[in-house]
Amino acid sequence: MASSDEDNRKEVAKFEALAETAYTEMYDARSPAARYSDLKDCFAIAIGLAGRAGLHDNARRLNARLDHCKKVYRSQFAGF
Repeated sequence: MASSDEDNRKEVAKFEALAETAYTEMYDARSPAARYSDLKDCFAIAIGLAGRAGLHDNARRLNARLDHCKKVYRSQFAGF
């Protein structure tokens, strides 16, 4: 049975929310690298789900957000 568009959007949103939680927690973590790894994994899952579901605008938006998070990590946490 194929997933509905609404189900696909909910699943993408779930992984996006997990990624954003990891991003927020990165600032207070003893090991920001672990949270950074989590956020990259969650964004990758969300991007993949969005792409497979044909939600290309969401996939592009999530890719841009991931790129931003990577830049923030490299500028603020790379020495940890």
